[in-house]
Amino acid sequence: MKKKSRIIVSAVALLVAVLSVKGVLSAARNLSSKEVPIPTARVERGDLQVDVFTTGELRAPRSATLIAPSVSGTLQIVSMLPTGTAVKAGETIIQFDPSEQEYNFEQSESQLRQAEQDILKAKADAAVQAAKDETDLLTARFDVRRAELEVGRNELVSSIDAQKNNLALEEARRKLAQLEQDVKSRATSGEAGINVLVEKRNAARLAMQVAQHNIDNMTLKSTLDGIVAGKENRDSTGGFFSPGMVLQEYRAGDLVQPGRLLAEVMDVSQMEVQAKVSETDRSNIAPNESAEVQIDAHPGEVLAAKVKTVAGLASRDFWSANSQAKFPASFRLEENSPNLRPGISALVKVHGAKLRDVLYLPAQSLFDKEGKPIVYVKRGSDFDPTQVKVKYRTESRIVIEGLSEGTEVAVINPTGKQKSGAKATSALATGAMR
Repeated sequence: MKKKSRIIVSAVALLVAVLSVKGVLSAARNLSSKEVPIPTARVERGDLQVDVFTTGELRAPRSATLIAPSVSGTLQIVSMLPTGTAVKAGETIIQFDPSEQEYNFEQSESQLRQAEQDILKAKADAAVQAAKDETDLLTARFDVRRAELEVGRNELVSSIDAQKNNLALEEARRKLAQLEQDVKSRATSGEAGINVLVEKRNAARLAMQVAQHNIDNMTLKSTLDGIVAGKENRDSTGGFFSPGMVLQEYRAGDLVQPGRLLAEVMDVSQMEVQAKVSETDRSNIAPNESAEVQIDAHPGEVLAAKVKTVAGLASRDFWSANSQAKFPASFRLEENSPNLRPGISALVKVHGAKLRDVLYLPAQSLFDKEGKPIVYVKRGSDFDPTQVKVKYRTESRIVIEGLSEGTEVAVINPTGKQKSGAKATSALATGAMR
């Protein structure tokens, strides 16, 4: 009897399990037969403000760079104002050690004085030699004249004495000619020697001027009022540098190479925002349009601005995951705040054209099919792809032509819809079987 009861209970349990599985499968089939509803939107008519939003950074359009002077020898920074220091025009920003250039100046000055003394001595020697040569020339000319007088008495003396007189005259004339040639050569040589000393003096004077110029360049001053921004010290790595490496700024005690960019003084009295706008927004902004700039570092602070420039050519950041073309743009602040600093990020809102009595849809309702803009118009329970003409685009709206007001369109692609229970059926059935 007990065995029969156990059999009956087992049969009832099996029947209940079978009925449960059938119920679950039936519910899953009913659930899978229902489709996910496609969200829609209707074409609206009204006024639309074409605002453009973008992000950028504050920049100082006017700045002055401080570069290490091009001098030979060692350049070591003695003092340097830190980044963020407010300075006035003419104020010293960087001071180098001038001792080496001062030594060069003293050496050049010593060479200049020595060259001037050598010139004075050479001129004095030349004057003494010229006086001696003049005396020698007078003596030689006297000897020639005396020999000529002796030759004039040859008729009164013997032939031997006459021959001696002729020889004496020839010798006197030869000595005079040689002396005249020697005097001319010594004068030319003396003049050349003085010219060499003059050039030596000029070279020393030039070297002294260069040294003085270098000494003056050991002090770098600001040419405008602004904020100091130090640059990274790439000399500290021995010339090795890799992307992502963090370097310290130049500071007192550093050795630098000539021509290095050490710091920049930025005029913060007139700031602007450098940003980039997308392809869809490029046609919606133009120079001199009004804009608002919200500074991220100062929440709640909104500054009036104007569109300054918009590039005609786009640029792409191929290193970024989003390689969409962007158009560089700049925005001039109409008012200034003492807390603004270059590099601070900002949100820019450009007040574009205000369109009146236009038809518009949400931006996500527009799709691309074979290179043509289309929307999916709801007709009964189906959605028909319909080509439209897009007149304006914003981040959230599109202004269209080709549809009437009130037309209902899909805001997602209806061709990619799924059954609501496609995956649930399998899950429920699996759970029931367990």
